[in-house]
Amino acid sequence: MKIIVKTKPGAKNDKIEKIDESNYIVYVKEPPINGRANAALVKLLAEHFDISPSLVSIISGHMARVKVVEIND
Repeated sequence: MKIIVKTKPGAKNDKIEKIDESNYIVYVKEPPINGRANAALVKLLAEHFDISPSLVSIISGHMARVKVVEIND
């Protein structure tokens, strides 16, 4: 399943807001430095979907706030 994620790095708390079936807004505490925000995003999405972080991958948007993420079940 592919989803579109708008990330908000440097937030006060980690949280996920579901907009619709394929669009999410994800707030992560980590800053966008050295891939730390992307790593936190993958971990948070894995917890949300109750899967291993290895099943979550960022397909596009590694350096952008809007990302396409693939969730493998």
